[in-house]
Amino acid sequence: MDKKNETAAPEQTEAAEAVQAPEDGSVLIHLFKDNDRYKDPVFVQINGKAYLIQRGVDVRVPRAVAEVLENQAKAREEAATRSEQLAGEFEQRTREIFGV
Repeated sequence: MDKKNETAAPEQTEAAEAVQAPEDGSVLIHLFKDNDRYKDPVFVQINGKAYLIQRGVDVRVPRAVAEVLENQAKAREEAATRSEQLAGEFEQRTREIFGV
């Protein structure tokens, strides 16, 4: 299993901003970094090849790695939205049942 240390900073939602490099199909990403939740490198593995992407710096990665990070950010956002929706529905239903 190949490991590739690369440095990038994810944005607040863990999404990566990608800029395509036409010559080799790689993209430049930057993953947000802070001193709390978003401080550790991000691990991505695709077809047995592993990438350890450092936060807070620009890093060139294969397009598939950037796509994995983008999909992760979208899924996380959708999950948070659905969780908020369900919490609101639960609160409303609780009020209806208990008259609070």
